[in-house]
Amino acid sequence: MNKLIVIPISAIFFFLIDYYAFQAIKTVTSSKTVGYIYWSITVLSIIALFLYHFLPAEVLGKNVRLFIMTGLFINYISKIVGILFIFIADLIRALQWIWLKISNLTSKQTELPAAENTISRSQFLTKTAIAASAIPAVSLTWGILSGAHDYRVRHVKLKLKNLPKGFEGMKIGQLSDIHSGSFFNKTAVKGGIEMLMKEKPEVIFFTGDLVNNTANEVNDFINIFDKVKAPLGVYSTLGNHDYGDYVQWDSKEAKRKNLQDLMAAHKQMGWNLLMDENRFLTQNNEKIAIVGIQNWGAGLRWPKYGNLDKAKIGTEEIETKLLLSHDPSHWNAQVLPKHKDIDAMFAGHTHGMQFGIENELFKWSPSQYAYKQWAGLYEENDQKLYVNRGFGYLGYPGRVGILPEITIFELERG
Repeated sequence: MNKLIVIPISAIFFFLIDYYAFQAIKTVTSSKTVGYIYWSITVLSIIALFLYHFLPAEVLGKNVRLFIMTGLFINYISKIVGILFIFIADLIRALQWIWLKISNLTSKQTELPAAENTISRSQFLTKTAIAASAIPAVSLTWGILSGAHDYRVRHVKLKLKNLPKGFEGMKIGQLSDIHSGSFFNKTAVKGGIEMLMKEKPEVIFFTGDLVNNTANEVNDFINIFDKVKAPLGVYSTLGNHDYGDYVQWDSKEAKRKNLQDLMAAHKQMGWNLLMDENRFLTQNNEKIAIVGIQNWGAGLRWPKYGNLDKAKIGTEEIETKLLLSHDPSHWNAQVLPKHKDIDAMFAGHTHGMQFGIENELFKWSPSQYAYKQWAGLYEENDQKLYVNRGFGYLGYPGRVGILPEITIFELERG
């Protein structure tokens, strides 16, 4: 739909949310100053919405666009949470009114004694709405200031049935979903890479989504990511965002060149990009195969560029095969039913939705409603899948509960 129609409709929707939420503000204070501040923020939000969609990106600049998008997201998500409580309060009042009409009660009969000073249920819910709105506002803001670059190194023992003895104890590092176009703190990104390198992995995997949309997003970070090196090499593959599918290109040639530029960036950083192909690692005259395919996701929404049959050509005699495939839905759709010789698959893609709860006793994220395997290690019939929670972020520039991940695997026989 034309944005000349969509954006004005969105602005009206935002205004209605603000109007409804303001009813709760009025129960707390009648200050005109508070009202002026509240509606000034509304006006600025609507202006920002139009600027974001109608001014060219190069005019606004990346950081301003990020600030606008994030501000609108936090502002209206918080208000939507609040108005759920206001709606309940209004619903209660409506039901009370209907009951009074049915019962033919007069207002005097239902009026509370003047001496009674208890807060009504609807007032309680209205004031609860204000408190509830503060929870997402505070947590989402904290997720940007603290969670976005709060990198966590996760150590995982990876037992593989067919692992040659010469590879026992090998350390593999994994990064995924860098999304370099979203970064706003280059120093923090550099620190995350330094954390990876301090682990001294012998080989490193990158499982897709180097950028959000265009290859030039990574240009400012090449001198950071080219420090990702390992004795046995760095092997990478592409994710759904790497193809430029979410951008309007002037021509097919422009899109094709963008992909070529992205592939060149992998090469410039010293990463071995596997485009439906494989490489062997050798230790003490024993070999394992690293198989990498282009993005392949189950369902109609995700592109299916990869060809696993092609990627495995030449690995028939290798007992241990490690697959780099960006989308974890590939595991159930193709790997488990058709490729029993894949010992372990390394994926990313989900980001754990950048929101959730994870501790020793409980693990939850909205991501689990979209993906059967969404974070961590999974196993079925001696085949393993590991879903990395991602190094970067997309859309919302932060993380709440599901923190950015650097994974270090130690291979074991078993």
